[in-house]
Amino acid sequence: MIEEPGTPADDAAVQQRVEAIVAQGPGGAFALAGVATSIVLAIWFAFYFLVFVARGGA
Repeated sequence: MIEEPGTPADDAAVQQRVEAIVAQGPGGAFALAGVATSIVLAIWFAFYFLVFVARGGA
């Protein structure tokens, strides 16, 4: 779809909204990465203690 270019006032408003969003930072991405890392570590420790230590491999 071809759209008409916006007015400079509309472009400025859009730019301000984008800058406000970017200023909040990547908090959600860091939270997601932290949760994923915690889950992987929990699975690794569970596997280690329930399989290797239980078999006397330590």
